[in-house]
Amino acid sequence: LDCTLRDGGYYNNWNFKIDLIEKYLNVMSEIKVDYVEIGFRSLDKKEFRGACAYSTDEFVKSLKIPKNLKIAVMVNASELIKYSNNKNNLAVVKNLFKNPKENKIKLVRIASHYSEISKVMPLASKIKSLGYKVAINLMQSSDRTNSEIEEFCRLAKKFKIDVLYFADSTGSLNKDHTIKIVNSLKNNWKGDLGIHAHDNMDKAMENSIAAIENGVNWIDSTVLGMGRGPGNVKTENLIIEFEKKFK
Repeated sequence: LDCTLRDGGYYNNWNFKIDLIEKYLNVMSEIKVDYVEIGFRSLDKKEFRGACAYSTDEFVKSLKIPKNLKIAVMVNASELIKYSNNKNNLAVVKNLFKNPKENKIKLVRIASHYSEISKVMPLASKIKSLGYKVAINLMQSSDRTNSEIEEFCRLAKKFKIDVLYFADSTGSLNKDHTIKIVNSLKNNWKGDLGIHAHDNMDKAMENSIAAIENGVNWIDSTVLGMGRGPGNVKTENLIIEFEKKFK
């Protein structure tokens, strides 16, 4: 899953030119990326941001998207919770997400701190009920205990989430710690797993490959590693590694 337009958007306020986006989508198609995260899905419009900060259905429909590419968006758990009044959660969800049969978005990823998990899981379930594939990205995963990961998995099973991601938000993971988290997740979860690695210590590639070798089947990357802070795994390097290791 390439998330250049979403994570890279922190550098230009998510204001990418349409022709650049479409050239990028064509390249992602050619190198056989499965999903492209086109940007955030947000209700927060207090200041100017580019189209990839909101990724509206109208914007996504306006793009020339290669047929073999699946499109994803990310929403922050904090925002879902903020706009939910616990009485009409479905209305909040439907304000952000329409029927997927009417748009090109297939995957919704929810970025969540552990403290938000119990509140956001029911909302994630509502999004899934509309027909989307749903992933929960657990942020700051390096700080999570085994019992917290166990609870994360328990709730994910209860609400039938499709993919569980662990995000190395502070870029502090090494190979051994990455494998420890993967094993902890696998002990409590039999479904799909994903990793979002940051490159603060120049270990994003090493951690991502270690995760995949130990059972993780979703991996994030960005072109040139473009992303918040030191950035992410470089898509162009990751493709080469895939060719060498997983041919």
